[in-house]
Amino acid sequence: MTQETIFVTGHMHPDTDSVAAAIGYAFYKRANGVRAVPCRLGTLNAESRYLLRRFGFEEPMLLEDARVRLSEIELDRPVLVKPGQTIYETIRAMEAENQKTCCVVDEDQRILGVVTMNDVANLAMGDTADTSRVLQGVSPENIATAIGGRIIFKAEQNRVNGKVSVIAITKGNLDIFNMGDKIVVTGDDPEAQMELIEKGAAVLVVVRAEKVSDEVLRAAEKYDCSVIISGHSTMNTSRYVFFSPAVSLIMHEKPICFYDRELVEEVGKKITRSRFRAYPVLDDDGRVVGCVSRYHVMTARNKKIIMVDHNEFSQSVRAIDRAEVLEVIDHHRINDFSTKRPVAFRNEIVGSSATIVATIFRENQVPIPANLAGLLLGAILSDTLKFQSPTTTDKDRATANILAALADVDIDEFATDMFTVSANIGGRSVEELINTDIKFFDIEGCRTMIAQVLVPTAASARGMAQEVQEALDEFTAKKGLDLCVLAMTSILDHGSVFFASGDRQEWALEAFPDTENETHTVQKGILSRKSQIVPMLTAVIQKYS
Repeated sequence: MTQETIFVTGHMHPDTDSVAAAIGYAFYKRANGVRAVPCRLGTLNAESRYLLRRFGFEEPMLLEDARVRLSEIELDRPVLVKPGQTIYETIRAMEAENQKTCCVVDEDQRILGVVTMNDVANLAMGDTADTSRVLQGVSPENIATAIGGRIIFKAEQNRVNGKVSVIAITKGNLDIFNMGDKIVVTGDDPEAQMELIEKGAAVLVVVRAEKVSDEVLRAAEKYDCSVIISGHSTMNTSRYVFFSPAVSLIMHEKPICFYDRELVEEVGKKITRSRFRAYPVLDDDGRVVGCVSRYHVMTARNKKIIMVDHNEFSQSVRAIDRAEVLEVIDHHRINDFSTKRPVAFRNEIVGSSATIVATIFRENQVPIPANLAGLLLGAILSDTLKFQSPTTTDKDRATANILAALADVDIDEFATDMFTVSANIGGRSVEELINTDIKFFDIEGCRTMIAQVLVPTAASARGMAQEVQEALDEFTAKKGLDLCVLAMTSILDHGSVFFASGDRQEWALEAFPDTENETHTVQKGILSRKSQIVPMLTAVIQKYS
């Protein structure tokens, strides 16, 4: 059985710590034989992209939903036939793949219709009037294909009326049969063959014969009757001739189809309202890529997730509550976390999730490659603001030194390079800045979002106050928030400038008050969202709740 993929993901609006922790922990799991894939839940910021480029990592895959999509499960390989192929060929194609459903497609593999074994059975056992309708006008080529025969003579006109007679016999009893425009199956009896042609047969199918006499062929030409020598016995020939029409004549047009991007559980709901065994699955170009059945829906399971750098479902991938959460690696508060099954939960009081990931490598004696060491070091420096954040611990500093040695970089030079990138807000709109690193919190029923962005100086933040306030007001209204706070943090000034919007914005101004006769005062020493901004804001909200 193929090993299931485990998705290692950070939080929404990914920051560098979230991205590096996901990449690092996925690498660790793979080193232990686990099929783990690092993920992201949004667009990466400039700092993260810089670090990935510097150390040679690709952007983690974008994870949009914890539920599984059709493209993520093993579907049945589709049986594909063209509309002009015979029903006989369609049956053989389904038998070869051990499938009960076949997709009829055009030259570009776009769906035209569906045929099932039930449709074939209904044709074989159904009313003769229906069978005659399907057989009407069938070509000699299709008949020859179905019965494994060869055409000896082809009539100029196709006048097959859809009726079939099987004549295994003597000349004397033919007078009672009407052969006009029929497909007639007969044996190796030249006199009987002549009489059947003269009586108006449209196609003469000869069984158990190697050749047809010249006299019979002259009669066939005279009466415009096609002659085919079958490759089967009388019984099989009489069976297979009914499967000579084009499959398009019995296919279900406009069948129920699904796109491979659709969620399996949503597909399952639709399938229960229909009677078919299997359904075509299409890509975005409308091409058939597989078939889905009730079996696939019943056996599919939602994704297995490892959460890093967060533990709140409100900050995680869509439908995380439907996933199987296996582990949590985090350094934030524990709030609304709850699972149906036990999980491995590691939460440490450190400044960065990358510190925990690096520690796990060392605890289990798994070597950290130089480029991964550099990426994890960047995450620690980013989350601790080069150890200036009050969340910084001695463990963060010690781990950073070890990683710097492994990556062969100087911490001071590396931090300067990194923060030059992350604090560069030139060329980015205010809307982009707000969405750079934003997290949602439900604090005592107050719907709150707190965004944080690094800026070169506090003065640069205050200089764009009007533009920032207008954009923040629009963002808050669009999201339907009670309170939205933007902290523009300057490492150089060792502090943050705050902006707030929403019906509860006065609470943010109380948490981070301006000095007299000043607006957007630099809040010295306020650098950490986790250990400073959220607790200070929470204290004020609780005061009024």
